[in-house]
Order: sequence, then C-alpha cells, then structure tokens
Amino acid sequence: MNKNKIIDYAIALTRIYLALFFLISGLNKINHLNEFAQSIENYRILPIGFVNIFAIIFPWLEVISGGLLLIGVFIKENSSIILGLLVIFTLAVASAYFRGININCGCSTTLVDQKVGLLKIIENIALLIVAFINFKLPDQILRLLKI
Repeated sequence: MNKNKIIDYAIALTRIYLALFFLISGLNKINHLNEFAQSIENYRILPIGFVNIFAIIFPWLEVISGGLLLIGVFIKENSSIILGLLVIFTLAVASAYFRGININCGCSTTLVDQKVGLLKIIENIALLIVAFINFKLPDQILRLLKI
C-alpha cells in the first residue's frame, strides 16, 4: 500500500470517528434534553430564555451533521458545522474552567461524567483539528469510494 492510500484511509477513519462521535453524542442529548438543558444553564453564559432553544438546536445539529458526514454527504459543509459547534463548545468549556466553575461539561450528558478542565479543552482542540482536516480535504475522503 502506498503512502497516499495510507493517508486517504487515515483521513477516512478520522471522518468516521468524528461523525460517530457527534451522531452518538447528539442522540444521547436528544434522549436526555432536560439534563442537557441543565448542563447548558450550569455554564452561566446564556440568558435563561435561550437555554432551552440551544438545548433543542445543538443536539439536532450534531445528529444531522454527524449522520450526513458518516454517509459522506456534503462533507465540507457538515465538517464546517461541526467545526462551528466545536468552537462554541471549546469556548464554553474554557470559560467555565477559567472562571473556576466545577461542572460536568454536558458533552454526553449520561454516558460519562466529564468535568470541564484542561483535559476537556485539549480533547476539543484535537476534535477541532480532525474536523478541520475533514473540512480542508474532503476530496481525499471521496477518493476512497472510487477504489
């Protein structure tokens, strides 16, 4: 297997990982909307009137963009949506961390208790890099379909 094929497969695997991550996370939030809304409120960033709106919109954006990314539809566009979500999530986590708010990040509501902190910020930055790769190189992912 040549070097380009290995790179193509690696990029495809990052797309699958990112897509599943957001698809599963979004579905979990949809199934636990009250807990997710409480997680958003705990950040103390949004006015209370916006908490439920964001709690409804964000998970559906995650599910739709993750699902479409998984099946390879509009890779660049869905990667950009995920990039935007990750920027918002990372800024919220960093804000809570630097303000000393010790809360669950709300990333997956019930699967794992994940506190805001430096490790979560680093994890989000890694996901941002993966999303950026998928945004910049969608053609390399599609090339695998021609094998």
